[in-house]
Amino acid sequence: MNDSVPAAGSATAAHDLPNENSLKRGDIKVLGLSALGGALEFYDFVIFVFFATVVGQLFFPPDIPEWLRQVQTFGIFAAGYLARPLGGIIMAHFGDTLGRKKMFTLSIFMMSLPTLLMGMLPTYAVIGMWAPLLLIILRIFQGAAVGGEVPGAWVFVSEHVAPRHNGLACGTLSMGLVGGILLGSLMASAINSVYTPEEVSDFAWRIPFIIGGVFGLFSVYLRRWLHETPVFAEMQQKKALAAELPLKMILREQRPAIAVAMAVTWVLTAAIVVVILMTPSLIAELEGLTRAAAFSANSLAIVAVCIGCIVSGYMVDRIGAGVTLVLWSALLGITYWIFLATMHSDPSLLVPLYCLTGFSVGIVGAVPSIAIRGFPPAVRFTGLSFSYNVAYAIFGGFTPILVSLMMTVSPLSPTWYVAALSLMGVVLGLWLALSPRGRELMEITR
Repeated sequence: MNDSVPAAGSATAAHDLPNENSLKRGDIKVLGLSALGGALEFYDFVIFVFFATVVGQLFFPPDIPEWLRQVQTFGIFAAGYLARPLGGIIMAHFGDTLGRKKMFTLSIFMMSLPTLLMGMLPTYAVIGMWAPLLLIILRIFQGAAVGGEVPGAWVFVSEHVAPRHNGLACGTLSMGLVGGILLGSLMASAINSVYTPEEVSDFAWRIPFIIGGVFGLFSVYLRRWLHETPVFAEMQQKKALAAELPLKMILREQRPAIAVAMAVTWVLTAAIVVVILMTPSLIAELEGLTRAAAFSANSLAIVAVCIGCIVSGYMVDRIGAGVTLVLWSALLGITYWIFLATMHSDPSLLVPLYCLTGFSVGIVGAVPSIAIRGFPPAVRFTGLSFSYNVAYAIFGGFTPILVSLMMTVSPLSPTWYVAALSLMGVVLGLWLALSPRGRELMEITR
């Protein structure tokens, strides 16, 4: 399919216009392909962490201390996060000037090819220091790709559907991204169950990378069948694209929208980093649970997150962005507090309480719809990408360190952090729902 603008009055144009009031068959195709691609791309990005120990043993000198090996390995993992803002901003610039679809397809290609190559890389024993050097280069490309994929995908789907389905579209895509984390976890569990530790180190660690790369490249092919968004196509037709550097425009003219988008991204990082990524290890260490039990419950909680993404996105469409943010922020703070507090007295409730908390983490399905609304179409990709990636790099990067320091004071300190961010979400949601300026920001600009 090409990216050309449909002729005015044509059947295709009538079908694709974003002011239709129903979710069309074409919209469902867009959501399905976008969510599938997002899941595969996030799988490619996170699979590294599940095999970090094995990778560290194979790609660094065998005679270095184990702690240094771990630091270097996770340093390579972190390089992907550090590359996200720059990659996201560059790809967003071209997404606002050349087209959403082009960048949407490029981002998954930039993720899939490095993942495939990681699965084929020679180890330190074969090529020496070239092994970790090539690994970090591929990881940087992955980080740049995911920095463009996440905000680009949210913009792409939101501009394809009618305004009344904006929340559901973003929630569906968020479900796909979270599903990618679950796929990575399940793949790691399967590899370690089927193969012995020796076999994993010998060859089996390569399997998840090769599978992820191949399926990712297949997703690149599938995205050929997607159209350019009607919103961008109309801007091209009317020659209404950004007249100057999009980043310069948003920093000068869209500061309130940037502040809102960064604030809700901070809430998102608290939900994902603390509740989903850090909590399994925390409860295993503090409450005497086995790591297998903690991570099994975590997998079920991620399923609940996927469901919550759909529900919270749907609520944005039905009751408004501000009210949804108030309700889900409160739900997140309360359920996580109950969950960790109960683990002290009755660990038998691990699964149901973690799943309930996971459902509240579904607030991440509402976040993109809220963050995207304040930016006009001409700079929408850049505005969302800058806000999301910079906020995620700062808050997502420092959250584990801050929470770990807080735990020297109390084992329940993670609940304080999540509660504080939940309170911020409630206050922000009230402002968006009740103040004239807040309501104006939440109006979807076409």
